[in-house]
Amino acid sequence: FSLPTAACLNSKTMASRVLVGVKRVIDYAVKIRVKPDKTGVVTDGVKHSMNPFCEIAVEQAVRMKEKQLVKEIIAVSCGPQQCQETIRTALAMGADRGIHVDVAGKDSENLGPFQVSKILAALAKKEDVQLIILGKQAIDDDCNQTGQMTSALLDWPQGTFASEVAVEGDKLKVVREVDGGLETILIRLPAVLTADLRLNEPRYATLPNIMKAKKKKIDVMKPGDLAVDISSNLQILSTDEPPQRKAGVKLESAEDLIAKLREIGRI
Repeated sequence: FSLPTAACLNSKTMASRVLVGVKRVIDYAVKIRVKPDKTGVVTDGVKHSMNPFCEIAVEQAVRMKEKQLVKEIIAVSCGPQQCQETIRTALAMGADRGIHVDVAGKDSENLGPFQVSKILAALAKKEDVQLIILGKQAIDDDCNQTGQMTSALLDWPQGTFASEVAVEGDKLKVVREVDGGLETILIRLPAVLTADLRLNEPRYATLPNIMKAKKKKIDVMKPGDLAVDISSNLQILSTDEPPQRKAGVKLESAEDLIAKLREIGRI
């Protein structure tokens, strides 16, 4: 007689299907330019890639599948046709299939965290998932709201800013990065996780996996197919570049520093 291993126990109680959000954003290495009319930033002809925090979310899901804690990973992206490229990247990293919620034109520009969270909540119910993993924030808007809103809409517990995740039966032990240090919580499934920077280091997609990803299925649907209203009450009035930093001044002594601070009204 032998006791089952922890991995076996977890494989029976852990989520069988995981939904991972992947957002298409302007690549982190690109210099952002504001449109002349200040209605937003220039996106035409600009390199886009998967949001770095979403890459961490995908990696976490894949690692859980490698430990036989997850049976299927579904990568989801909301936006224009080009979002399918982002989904293909997730598929090459190890996701099993993708869902593209097609939102084009002006609706895509107005797509905010609340609209996306409604889509994710509807998909979670439709696909019968037990776990949603998202990046803690997107590098384009820095909102850090989608995970929390999705959790609220589903009435699921949330483990945000996760830097460490462990499965304990039908619960997740999550180490969170907070202002005062680290906080460890235990949440019951189904749940929503948001990935912080130190959760893992995402893998690079290999050429064979990139080729395999081309054959994996991507379902395309509209928000209306999920009975989701994506209308927005938020209006962007103006987008401005941050003010240019003034050149520093080199001073010879502490007396010069004090005099300068008095001159500019700091002391």
